[in-house]
Amino acid sequence: MRWGDFRRSDNVEEGSASGSGGGIGFGGPVRLSGGVIIVAVVAGLIFGINPLDMLGALTGGGPVTQQQAPVPQAPGKERGVRTGAPNASRDFVSAVLGSTEDVWGKLFTQMGSRYDPPKLHLFHGTVRSSCGNASAASGPFYCAADRKVYLDTAFFDELERRFAAPGDFARGYVIAHEVGHHVQNLLGVMDQFDRQQQSAGQGSRNALSIRLELQADCFAGVWGHYVQSAQLLDPGDVEAGLRAASAVGDDQIQKRTQGYVVPESFTHGSATQRVKWFRAGFDSGDVRACNTFSARDL
Repeated sequence: MRWGDFRRSDNVEEGSASGSGGGIGFGGPVRLSGGVIIVAVVAGLIFGINPLDMLGALTGGGPVTQQQAPVPQAPGKERGVRTGAPNASRDFVSAVLGSTEDVWGKLFTQMGSRYDPPKLHLFHGTVRSSCGNASAASGPFYCAADRKVYLDTAFFDELERRFAAPGDFARGYVIAHEVGHHVQNLLGVMDQFDRQQQSAGQGSRNALSIRLELQADCFAGVWGHYVQSAQLLDPGDVEAGLRAASAVGDDQIQKRTQGYVVPESFTHGSATQRVKWFRAGFDSGDVRACNTFSARDL
């Protein structure tokens, strides 16, 4: 991935963050308070339904016209991230975040609204967010209470070594997935998700969580679509992204950690499901293709 051509974001920060509580693993949003609904019409334009019915099994509306996302420009042709070099890691994260800002900024503008990007907080070892305490072992996460993505770049080494998913595009997928949770927060999906979970049993809560995570995967795929449209992907990048999506499937993680699979305990989706929904966003570039909450077959 030619991330040297991406615009650098100003929304990357480092250092301590305040808060209390506990952390979570890669891919899951943390919620304390209600999310921000930008405009109800935005969700209607994207999904063709009332945002309050976002989690219902309803049919989405017609397609939204997609236009080419702007090609972010910045000097340099950096390739690869040396995670042992903090400056290089920060530069990569800033570049990918800037790319997500350009893509989602363009898409929100097409929908008649404004994209308010998240902050991305880099930490090392442990961190305190407005959603609680977390360690590097928790993996990257999004906190809806402070609207920040939290990332220890050591996870990129884990992605390559433990999950066998090397490459810049695989790392970019991780960031884009967490940004996808921020998009859900802006659209009010998380508010409805919270309300649905409060009255649901454990099995239903897990099922809702899977749909939330798969939608974030699809949103990551939408980002990837526009990176590809800008001709900023190298041969093998798409395969790397698909390997990353597959590697963090619940079934694959359970096989590695406990040697057997318990589908009833899934909260993020199987490898097959995660690949399917990432691909749905990547192939279409259409946010409407990501309505996992109305899909009968995940």
